[in-house]
Amino acid sequence: MTHEKKIVLDPRLSMIAEMVGRCASYADIGCDHGRLGAFLLQRDWVSRAVLMDISDPSLDKARALIRLLGLEERVHFCACDGADGLSEAVDAVVIAGMGGTTAAQIVERGREKFGEARLILQANVAIPELRRRLNGAGYRIFDERIVRDGRRQYVVMEASPGEQSCDLREQIVGPVLLRKRPGDLADYAAFRLRVARKALSGAEMGGDEDEIRALGEEIGVWEDVQACLEP
Repeated sequence: MTHEKKIVLDPRLSMIAEMVGRCASYADIGCDHGRLGAFLLQRDWVSRAVLMDISDPSLDKARALIRLLGLEERVHFCACDGADGLSEAVDAVVIAGMGGTTAAQIVERGREKFGEARLILQANVAIPELRRRLNGAGYRIFDERIVRDGRRQYVVMEASPGEQSCDLREQIVGPVLLRKRPGDLADYAAFRLRVARKALSGAEMGGDEDEIRALGEEIGVWEDVQACLEP
């Protein structure tokens, strides 16, 4: 019996769903509980979903939810590393909720499988590295949006095949955010400064010179952005 309850998403996943938008098919790499896919399918924003995770046990939560909602006929489950098991063309690919280094590796390894699909990306850490490696993999960042979820703030990016070269400032802040300067950029800059300064204290205690230098550069950029945004 199909469960009638509608899936409701938290602010972070709601923003990701909004940026996926309406398309024929999408793949979710690292789908976890499958709530994003269930939301998109229930509202007919997508017709078909490929839900992917690292192992069959990791997919069990998503399988159970999709079965409960009676959406099995519109979903293909795939247990694989990154995009390795993606065997069909999709319009959009979501890679979210992981580190930027891991997300970049998935993009680089899956570039041919993704074809012309749009990428919707949200990284928890190493965001500048993700932007840099996206450019190196042949992607251009077309959209960036800030979303607050509890005490944390996130950036969700949309990238499509194309040429782009981001300088250090654009890698740290984001080329679209720097260009558009949305109203919530000042709050986001303050949030990123708090995170970077806390990380710098830890790096200084550990004596990691490379990390200290990188965090110092990041703090300098965010302080400059903050100064530019002051009324």
